[in-house]
Amino acid sequence: MKVYDRKKAREKRHSRIRSRVFGTSERPRLVVNRSLKNLEGQVVDDEHGKTILGMSSLSKELDKSGLDKKNKVAVSKMLGLTLARRAVEKGIKQVVFDRGGYIYHGRVRAFAEGAREGGLEF
Repeated sequence: MKVYDRKKAREKRHSRIRSRVFGTSERPRLVVNRSLKNLEGQVVDDEHGKTILGMSSLSKELDKSGLDKKNKVAVSKMLGLTLARRAVEKGIKQVVFDRGGYIYHGRVRAFAEGAREGGLEF
């Protein structure tokens, strides 16, 4: 009998997604990584193997004023918004979203919605 392992299942989903999603110089990949307490987003150019931009929910640049810091969904949305604004400043408007094998709801969805509000198209 097989024992269900969440981490292995997520890694399997992520490898399936990564086989189809590829970031280029014109349209880089927006990656999300989620832990129990924090969230991290990166804009990656896979052609050159470089991270163009990255932020975490622990970043000092993230403006958490007016937010309940325990509300992780609101912090995730603010992170997506801030990351998108910084990407637009660098001239990146279109990205490919890589949810990292996570289900598209909760913090991952809030991050994506914040990135769209910030000006990114995907």
